[in-house]
Amino acid sequence: MSSQAVASSSKEDLNFQRIVSRQFDKAAGAMDLDQGLLSQIKACNNVYSFHFPVKTEDGLQMYRGWRAEHSHHRLPLKGGIRFAPDVNEDEVKALAALMTYKCALVNVPFGGSKGGVRVDPWRTPVDVLERITRRYTFELAHKNFIGPGINVPAPDMGTGEREMAWIADTYEAIKQGELDAMACVTGKPVSQGGITGRSEATGRGCYYGINEMLNDEASCRRGKIDPGVKGKRIVIQGLGNVGYHAASILVNEGGAKIVGVGEYNGAVWNEDGIDIEALNAHRRKTGYIQDFPGVQNSDDPHACLEIECDVLVPAAKENQITLDNVERLKCKVLAEGANGPTTPGAEEYLLSQGVTVLPDIYLNAGGVTVSYFEWSKNISHMRFGRMAKRFDTGRQLRNIELIEQVTGKPIDQERKDELARGADEIDLVRSGLENTMADAYAEMNRVMEEDDRINDLRSAAFSVAIGKIANSYAKLGIFP
Repeated sequence: MSSQAVASSSKEDLNFQRIVSRQFDKAAGAMDLDQGLLSQIKACNNVYSFHFPVKTEDGLQMYRGWRAEHSHHRLPLKGGIRFAPDVNEDEVKALAALMTYKCALVNVPFGGSKGGVRVDPWRTPVDVLERITRRYTFELAHKNFIGPGINVPAPDMGTGEREMAWIADTYEAIKQGELDAMACVTGKPVSQGGITGRSEATGRGCYYGINEMLNDEASCRRGKIDPGVKGKRIVIQGLGNVGYHAASILVNEGGAKIVGVGEYNGAVWNEDGIDIEALNAHRRKTGYIQDFPGVQNSDDPHACLEIECDVLVPAAKENQITLDNVERLKCKVLAEGANGPTTPGAEEYLLSQGVTVLPDIYLNAGGVTVSYFEWSKNISHMRFGRMAKRFDTGRQLRNIELIEQVTGKPIDQERKDELARGADEIDLVRSGLENTMADAYAEMNRVMEEDDRINDLRSAAFSVAIGKIANSYAKLGIFP
């Protein structure tokens, strides 16, 4: 792409729904599938748009809410609820579509959905947020847009465990006596039916995805980057739930180095590395990341995107990397921790420069994967690991004793305890997530190797997802 083309960014279409549609079309164009089937897969099936009143200190205020159901090829549908002052119907529909493709890619048996409420959660009193969340849940239940076998929300931008607990409580009050009511929503506190490891899931999924790419020799050759996470210079945009956990795990488990961080109100960087735990504590205390000891500062939140690094992880909002700024990026891998951070024009430029783009529908699938584990736990009414942990520990101890008898050498008690420990819920969750991300990356790689028409990971991810959804429709006898 020429500099002239990059300079013409004022004409770039930043509508998120149309961007997702273009990404779908690019992959679908390389597939030999019936056009009617492709139209069905692409279409958003239902959108529920509504207004509702909530009592505040200033009297009754009207709020706008949405819930989009993109695809019913698998049930229930799955997708988060976004609280943001600028959320809109197109954004919700685009996110619902991404959820469909994301679930299919990582073999999570859900259709895609998404919800949103137009509210500023950071400037709205907690009691008002609770009333908004409960009333929103009531509206969804009234129209049959929520339920453990119908549509299962989860956290998204502006929402978290607290809001999910309110949703579960409201749903249970409406559906008294429903055995699986707790499975109506995921991302709940562990004490209220949640699952250990859910809060870190999307960030941990980012780590596993980056690790898969950097441990694949063919991918590293394509991206002209040395293999392995250890020692890699990482820049994180967005130090929220996704960005913080991704950064922390990349450092503490992968041995990477965070050299830059951006937030909505500024950016900091240090080529020698930043203590991400201390920076996060500083942010929580002061409300911003600037003026942290030992870093350079900028009040421009986009300055972090231009820091030289090996891996850039945009984990904030959509449309952060556009034709306006893409030429100033200095990364070898762009790992999309957020939904839709890169426009198609910007991605085309990056690919032309040899930059590897790890797409959002793969890299941030950790959240929905662990949400599936939580939903399964709620449906089964059984905590993961409860049945087998003691048995596994006993079996391992017997094996260790046998080794000691055969070798005639005792094993240190601390080492023995470590080897004999059975799997806890967190161990099983992390193992399942890592395996899911590894399998999905292998499928994407296989498509790129087998089909000359597909030469980037996003198109490969969409191709894998579309193929699986098409197969679901074929088994239903709707399409050949």
